[in-house]
Amino acid sequence: MSDCIFCKIISGDIQSVKVYEDAEFTAFLDINPVQPGHTLVVPKAHFARFDDTPSEVIAKLYQVVHKVAPAVAKAVDAEGFNASLNNGLAAGQEVFHTHVHIIPRYIKDGLVAWPRYMGENKLEQVGQKIRAALKEVVAK
Repeated sequence: MSDCIFCKIISGDIQSVKVYEDAEFTAFLDINPVQPGHTLVVPKAHFARFDDTPSEVIAKLYQVVHKVAPAVAKAVDAEGFNASLNNGLAAGQEVFHTHVHIIPRYIKDGLVAWPRYMGENKLEQVGQKIRAALKEVVAK
């Protein structure tokens, strides 16, 4: 995709600090890191969102994350890491090319993954809606 910054990084049109690359995926350092070592793992094929990405690509993507994340943590002496994928604008997705963030974490680093939901807890009603939606999604 010609206007996608990640596609331009993959093609070499934009310089990056790559830490991993194979025939289908690449991983590079985020230019606006949350922590030193913040790495993005992306498929080389362009898919805008997680739900647009074929399941076999997602499976391989997470196999790469499984390799890269421990190496990132080791390299920066992190005590843990977050591996997260933002899907859609409301979820914080800024670049519309499927990607996973690997963010090194430290005890008492001050980062908050997300605040707890403080609204009324309607687990059974929400669960029922999700089960119904799954039937529709799987039927497609």
